[in-house]
Amino acid sequence: MEISTDMIKDLRAQSGAGIMDCRSVLLETEGDIDKALEILREKGMLKAQKKAGRTTGQGLVEAYIHTAGRIGAMIEVNCETDFAARTDEFKEMAHCLAMQVAALAPQYISEEDIPEGTEVVPEESCLLNQQYIKDPAKTVKEVITETIAKVGENITVSRFTRYELGG
Repeated sequence: MEISTDMIKDLRAQSGAGIMDCRSVLLETEGDIDKALEILREKGMLKAQKKAGRTTGQGLVEAYIHTAGRIGAMIEVNCETDFAARTDEFKEMAHCLAMQVAALAPQYISEEDIPEGTEVVPEESCLLNQQYIKDPAKTVKEVITETIAKVGENITVSRFTRYELGG
């Protein structure tokens, strides 16, 4: 099957993967964009798993103040190098995570942070388990994993805080 440049551009826009990765996956799936997206997601997850043990000493602190100024959040998101922290993908993800904290008020980063004996629903209380506010079909953890695949570095959330006027 002939793989057109438009097909490659379309897949690249949807996945964020490299041109050659898009072309090879499209050849593998005989031009099926949906199958190609699924394969690229799986490859991205594998890349993220390989990077999981790496130290994340760089990053940025991102703040979000809701329009009315009554709710705000700050989050520290870390990566391996300051180069990755300056990418648009990383900055956008950090901003969206600060917005997520302001909107859904998680108490913990992940299930490992929940004190023993505490009764909570991880999908509500843990940031990484929450449905992503911009795409409820994904969790925050999946969004971070996708960003890891795009920037090529491990990414972690170190801490966050949420402020509410009078709260």
